[in-house]
Amino acid sequence: MSQKYSGGFITKSPVAPTSSAASGIWTLDQQQQAKQAGNWPAPPNFIEEVFSTYLWTGTGAARTITNDIDLSTKGGLVWIKDRNNARSHSLYDTARGANICLLSNLTNANLTDTDALNSFTSTGFTLGAENRVNASTETYVGWTFREQPKFFDIVTWTGTGSNTTIAHNLGSVPGCIIVKRTDTTSDWAVYHRSLANTQYLVLNTTAAAATGATWWNSTTPTSSVFSLGTDATVNASGGTYVAYLFAHDSGGFGLTGTDNVISCGSFTTDGSGNATVSLGYEPQWLLFKNSSAGGYPWYIFDSMRGLTVGGTDRELLANSSDAEGTNNIASPSATGFSFGAGPASNTYIYIAIRRGPMKTPTVGTSVFSPVSTSGNVTSITAGFPVDLALGKEVKNSTGYGNYAIDRLRGGGALSETNTTGAEYTSQTFKFDSNTQFLQSSGGLFYGPSIYWLMRRAPGFFDEVCNTGNGSAQLLTHNLGVIPELIIRKSRSNSGPYWLVGLTYLSYANDEYLQLSTTGAVYVGGGSYWNSTAPTSSVFSVGSNSYSNGNGYTFVTYLFATCAGVSKVGSYTGTGTTQTINCGFTAGARFVLIKRTDSTGDWYVWDSARGIIAGDDPYLLLNSTAAEVTNTDYIDTANAGFEISSTAPAAINASAGTFIFLAIA
Repeated sequence: MSQKYSGGFITKSPVAPTSSAASGIWTLDQQQQAKQAGNWPAPPNFIEEVFSTYLWTGTGAARTITNDIDLSTKGGLVWIKDRNNARSHSLYDTARGANICLLSNLTNANLTDTDALNSFTSTGFTLGAENRVNASTETYVGWTFREQPKFFDIVTWTGTGSNTTIAHNLGSVPGCIIVKRTDTTSDWAVYHRSLANTQYLVLNTTAAAATGATWWNSTTPTSSVFSLGTDATVNASGGTYVAYLFAHDSGGFGLTGTDNVISCGSFTTDGSGNATVSLGYEPQWLLFKNSSAGGYPWYIFDSMRGLTVGGTDRELLANSSDAEGTNNIASPSATGFSFGAGPASNTYIYIAIRRGPMKTPTVGTSVFSPVSTSGNVTSITAGFPVDLALGKEVKNSTGYGNYAIDRLRGGGALSETNTTGAEYTSQTFKFDSNTQFLQSSGGLFYGPSIYWLMRRAPGFFDEVCNTGNGSAQLLTHNLGVIPELIIRKSRSNSGPYWLVGLTYLSYANDEYLQLSTTGAVYVGGGSYWNSTAPTSSVFSVGSNSYSNGNGYTFVTYLFATCAGVSKVGSYTGTGTTQTINCGFTAGARFVLIKRTDSTGDWYVWDSARGIIAGDDPYLLLNSTAAEVTNTDYIDTANAGFEISSTAPAAINASAGTFIFLAIA
C-alpha cells in the first residue's frame, strides 16, 4: 500500500479495486491507466480533517486560529460561542463570506461584523477583536465543519414562493438540515430524519417538533436534492437562504472508506428518563433536543470542553446566549453515549460526531510528551490535546502519590498508581486546551515534578470507562489493534488492585501483574480476563470483583506497539549490557520496566529528566519514593534503549524475564 504522512500521523491509500486487475496487484501501467480512467481510489478521509473543536482565550487583537482544517480551499462553517459570558452564538461560513454572521439563538438576518472572523484559511481562520469571538481574557469555543461528501455541505438559494427542490453535494441523504433566511428576520428551521417529513423544529426556541406541510413539501430529501414548500421561513419569493446539511451513517471515512463519522438519530427515554444510544463509535460532539415536549433547549457537548464518564460535563445551548453551564446528562462510551435525568418516555433527536484522531501516529511527539517542572505551575504544554496525564513530584518521598488524571473521567478524578484506593476528587484539573494540560490555581505539586502526557490515537493508546456487571463480558475499545498492555482499575471501590495484562502473559490462565506492588506474575484464582485474550476491537473481563465487580466503575488504559512511536515488549536479562531494539530511530523518551518472574518495582525513566550516557533518574510507579538520581541503569540507543551491566536484578537479572513499554 502507498503511504502518506501528515502531522505525525499515517494514512494508507486503499488498494485499488481488484476488478481492474485480476491478481489484485496493480502494475505501474495499470495504476496510471486507472487514474486516467477515474478508477483509482481517492486518498482516505478522516474526521480530524473535516471537524474541529478549538478552544482559545481572547486577546482583543487580531489573531490566527490554526486547527488544521482547510476552509479556504474546501469551504465550511465556523460556529463560535463565548463560554464565560452571555453572548450570542456566531456562525460564519464560506458560502456567505467572512465577517458575515448569523446568530443561532436569534432570528436576525445577516449581520456584517467588521472585525470578527476576518478570513478563512487553509489551516483554519483569522479573528479580529469583536467581543463575540475574541474579547480580551474571555474563553471561546469554535466548532469547524468542513464541506465534505458524506459529512457536511452548505447550500444557498433565493426563494421562489413555490414548491421547489434544492440541489446539494452531500453525496448521501441528509440526516439533518438547518435552514436560515438571511435577508430578514426569521426563525431557524430544522429538518431531521427522525421526524416525519411534515414536521420541523426551530433552532432558536425550546419548542417541540411542530407540523407544517409547507416547510419541506412533505417530501423526504434524497442524496442529490431536498424539497421546500411555500413557507416564508424556508422559501419566500425573493428571500435569500443558507442551509447546513449533515450526513447520517454514510461511510466515506477511514482506510476502507466505510467508517461512519456522523450520525443523526433519535432515542426515547425509559420510565426513569434514561437512554443508551449505539453509534458504533465514541462521540466527541453531541447536539440533541427533546422533540416530543416543549421547554427543553438544544444542548451542545464536546470532549474538548468536557464530555466525561462520571465527571463534570460542560453544556452550551444553541438557542440561548447563556454562558457555559454544567449538566451531567450525557456520557460517552466506546460505542455511543448514554443519556440520563431527562423526562420519562420523551423522544430526543441528535447529531453525533465521531472522536478523532482516526489516523495512526507516525512520530512519538504527536502523542507523547514528558514535561519536567521546577515547582508550582498552572499549565503544562504538550503540543497536542492531552488525554492522560501521569504526574509525580520527584523530590518528595512522602505524601504525594503517582497520579493518573484523564480527559474521559474529567479533570477532578484522580487515581494513584501506588495504591489500591478508589479514585477521589481533589483540585480541578482541566483538559479543555488544544495543547496544554491545565491545573487549578496552586497546582498539583509544589516541588519539582514530572508529567507524562499522552494522547489517545489508533495503534498507540486508548481508554475505556465502564461499569462492571459481575458476569463475564466483552468490552469494546477503539485502539484498532490488539492491545498488548492493559491496565485496569476500579474507580469506585478501594481494595481492587491495578490489574495489568500483557500479551506476554497468559490470558487463558488469567495471569496478571499488579501495578501498585512489586509482585511477580500472579495466576488468577478467579476469572480476571475471562480466560480470553483481547482482540483488535474488544477485551474480556470475567466475574472477579477486582476486574468486573457488579456496580463498580472502572477505568482501563490500553497500549500497543505502534511503528516508530511505541513498543510493548519483553526481554530476558543477561546481567551484561544489552540493547533493546524498539524499532525507533532517535531513541526512547519514556521507558517503563517490570520484572515478571520475580519481585521487582515498576521503574520509569524519561528524556525530560534525562536518558543519557551518564546517570539517569528513575521513579517507581508503585511507590511514593523520591526519584533516584545517582544510578546509570539504562542508556540511550537510537533503536530504543540500552540496559547497563550495572543494572540490578530487578532490571537485568541473568535469565530473568521482564516486560517494558517504551515511547519514542
